[in-house]
Amino acid sequence: MPGITAATVVSAAGHGVQALWHAVLEGRSALRRNNLDWCELPCWIGAVPGVDDPALARQLGAWDCRNHRLAWLALQDAGFAAALARCKARLGAHRIGLVLGTSTGGIRSTEEAYSQWRQSMPPQWPASFDWRRTHAIDALPRFCAEQLGLQGPMVAISTACSSSAKVFLTAQRWLDAGLVDAVVVGGVDSLCLSTLQGFDALQLLSNEPCRPFDAARSGISIGEAGGFALLERDGGAWRLLGGGESSDAWHMSTPHPQGQGAQDAMREALDRAQLQPSDIGYVNAHGTATPVNDRTEAVALSAVFGSHKVPVSSTKGVTGHALGAAGIVEAVVALGALERQMLPPTANLQRVDDALAIDIVTAPRPAPLRLAMSSNFGFGGSNCTLIFGRAD
Repeated sequence: MPGITAATVVSAAGHGVQALWHAVLEGRSALRRNNLDWCELPCWIGAVPGVDDPALARQLGAWDCRNHRLAWLALQDAGFAAALARCKARLGAHRIGLVLGTSTGGIRSTEEAYSQWRQSMPPQWPASFDWRRTHAIDALPRFCAEQLGLQGPMVAISTACSSSAKVFLTAQRWLDAGLVDAVVVGGVDSLCLSTLQGFDALQLLSNEPCRPFDAARSGISIGEAGGFALLERDGGAWRLLGGGESSDAWHMSTPHPQGQGAQDAMREALDRAQLQPSDIGYVNAHGTATPVNDRTEAVALSAVFGSHKVPVSSTKGVTGHALGAAGIVEAVVALGALERQMLPPTANLQRVDDALAIDIVTAPRPAPLRLAMSSNFGFGGSNCTLIFGRAD
């Protein structure tokens, strides 16, 4: 049961864990009408403040891409940097691993390069375009390893929306095997045309801020985020108590009607943590705000928790769906609920869908929380559930 000794995050809600938590607890949406000068879709997005600062491009040099800017912004957190410095001094940089999730990597840089390629005559790639340092799926861990001065093993996980939830379980396996003594886990995903237009082609984008579990929900709002956590064998007020993974392989973009894969992931997490459903005090749901996904997740939750009406909320109405970074962002939210003994509400919710037989949190309220669950379910049926609790 690794301890979580530090965390950092940037999201549409702002820079830092405190900014995220304040917005989540207030149910204050950080979604804004799309004003990207490179995308004309009439949708709402969760863009991270400051990510377009030209100074960042100069700071990152050859590594510059939107994904790495998000990572760099998150890694400026002084508390996280100090905790990692202490860990490196104690264990050595070679004994700290790096496991990061992303679904699209720095694909926005390739989109920009391709646009320039099409406009040039004869067509040619821009001289500054470095696919290996920007778009390649392993570019993120290589960039972060350089920034953090880490020399241990590293890996990128790309399993759609479960990517940065699965990093916790890979890290736990590394620790259990003695491969390393600590692991930096996290995830980063940035806004790009491929995801915005892709979800629009699937008719899943909402033309208003997303409203998870609402009777009139109409689709998702895409966000971007970057976040990291430091897992160590000992120490920290919080523990990763268990996790479950599954792949239902039902459909490329639609979950199993009964959420079978989601059920399997939640049950495995409970089994590995040696817990009963009644032990869980709060669930941070995947809650994407599409009609099918929310209904399916509610069915899965009802099947797993039965008569135990565990409080459930989705925080994607605050941040948007950060895709490959959703897992780390929502893990931080679950840890915040435990630390503050507060149940975060479901932002933008106007009228709960009566067909969903779960206890949806509509307003912040105090609760004596010992254990919290966070679930992320991705395209293709890639599912992951994590359970966190106090170290004592």
